[in-house]
Amino acid sequence: MQLEVGEIYEGKVTGITKFGAFVSFEGGRTGMVHISEVAPVFVNEIKDFVTEGQVVKVKVLSVSEEGKVSLSIKKALPEDQQRKPASRRPEGGERGNARRGQGRPPRSPRPAPQPSPGRPGDFEWQSRRNDSGSFEDMMSRFKQTSDEKMSDLKRSTDTRRGGYSRRGPK
Repeated sequence: MQLEVGEIYEGKVTGITKFGAFVSFEGGRTGMVHISEVAPVFVNEIKDFVTEGQVVKVKVLSVSEEGKVSLSIKKALPEDQQRKPASRRPEGGERGNARRGQGRPPRSPRPAPQPSPGRPGDFEWQSRRNDSGSFEDMMSRFKQTSDEKMSDLKRSTDTRRGGYSRRGPK
């Protein structure tokens, strides 16, 4: 049986692990459903959603060059069931122990702190964080600044090594 990416098939769950479930198809092909692809909600225990021997509908996500088949149960569901259900928080958005009346009030949005170049701890890459640059640009600036600071630090420690040692004589 040839499995095609994007198609939905029925298969039988043949094994369950901590990280996923194995599903086999007619013709002997087997694929794996990763734990994140079992249901549209957070899955802590796969056994809460599938059992060995159960027949499930799965969508083929990919087939690697080695022949490994990646499957999804949640993407084989009808469109309206694929989304995560609404939050189960009590009304008012309270968190924590809301049942005991100890929930925290909702957070009020705070304005983002403005960088000040003279403040200790602010670096060049941080002062440009409001630019429209991409994440990669920001990481590149951070790496460059970090490399410069590390080389300065190494130079300063190399000059101090000549006289004093914390370890003492051996």
